[in-house]
Amino acid sequence: MRNAWAVIPAAGVGARLRPHTYTTPKALLHVAGRPIIGHILDRVAAAGIERVVLIVGAMGDQIVDYAGRAHSFREVAFRVQAERKGLGHALLMSRDVVSGDPALIVYGDTIFEGDLTPAFEADADGVIGVKQVEDPSRFGVVCVEGGQVVRLVEKPSAFVSNLAIPGVNFFRNTDLLYDCLDELIARGITTLGEYQATDAFALMVERGGVLKTFPVEAWYDCGSPDAVLDTNRHLLGRLPPPDLKGQAIVVPPAFVSPSARVKNAVIGPHVSIAEGATVENAVVRDSIIGANAVVRDCILERSLIGNGAVVQGGAQRLNVGDSSEISFR
Repeated sequence: MRNAWAVIPAAGVGARLRPHTYTTPKALLHVAGRPIIGHILDRVAAAGIERVVLIVGAMGDQIVDYAGRAHSFREVAFRVQAERKGLGHALLMSRDVVSGDPALIVYGDTIFEGDLTPAFEADADGVIGVKQVEDPSRFGVVCVEGGQVVRLVEKPSAFVSNLAIPGVNFFRNTDLLYDCLDELIARGITTLGEYQATDAFALMVERGGVLKTFPVEAWYDCGSPDAVLDTNRHLLGRLPPPDLKGQAIVVPPAFVSPSARVKNAVIGPHVSIAEGATVENAVVRDSIIGANAVVRDCILERSLIGNGAVVQGGAQRLNVGDSSEISFR
């Protein structure tokens, strides 16, 4: 096991995922049979890290409760970011917990794939996960010379680099990291009106800190309905097909919770049905059905159906929040 913390900022309100995030934190939205944060914690545990600190916001108690129930980490701590001042501000709130130990920082809406060993073994103050992208203006980016990071820019308006920062970073020298986060806020350094983690990483370089990079094989964004559905498609391909014992036709890849009730239906491809849901007399493709939702007598495609929602009748592409009821009869 590694003597390190995993720091997971998960306080974002998920405005682009309304109406689902009115009642459920973004980190707990289901993708491929698990909450987003569940996939992240799986990868943290697989990396040998046993201590986790979660930075949460509104409804954060739901996230903390899930993390404590779903995983057997040696220690789970949390801090509440009451004011949304940016990712840099959120990370600083974990300082008293991490207390000088190394830390793996994983953004709470980023499900990643890749070997973290190069990051853990690098001789550096910090190691930034990077991935080449076609449109770097949407991300923080790094410039590398001689194997070291020489410049970092958050969401550049002009081309600087195509090495994006997906949000998986390891810091051995967390004292320097937190000092730079402190400086960021003391000097009022903001980008797009918020204290950005990328700007703190840039201060580390300015102070002489050694930052290197490691490749992130893939990462899956969960910031919008379309992104959540696309991530669901990618991750379902790693799961075995469900066995519904002849009660429905399954076109894999798909996930159906053992506690879901599916009858006289065609499920898939790319469908995730959460615990307690009911799907009857329906055709469902490329969709996510939330916990305890009911879908009857309809055809759904590219749809997000919230927890406890009821949808009946018609052929639709829907984005339905928790506890809603829609009937097309």
